[in-house]
Amino acid sequence: MWDVYEHRKVTRKLSRLPLEALKRYQKWKDIVETSGPAGLRLIKGFRDEALRGEWKGNRSSRLNQQYRVIYKIEKDKLFVLVMELTPHDYRRK
Repeated sequence: MWDVYEHRKVTRKLSRLPLEALKRYQKWKDIVETSGPAGLRLIKGFRDEALRGEWKGNRSSRLNQQYRVIYKIEKDKLFVLVMELTPHDYRRK
């Protein structure tokens, strides 16, 4: 079992997400908790991919056409840290 931790910025953004994106995020969390990040790669709709540039070392999954979840994997501790829920803007702020 994997644990999913959310950055405090993410918990604030959850209330402002569209309902469709929020449902997909809950589904995303369920998949990660049961089968880990490898389970995301089996579902092509999430389009899970490694990021480059400033976000190097993080990964991104598509929730819908606009929203992405950016996360980091800590394998030695078996947890995933959700860094950002963003409307497709990967620049750090």
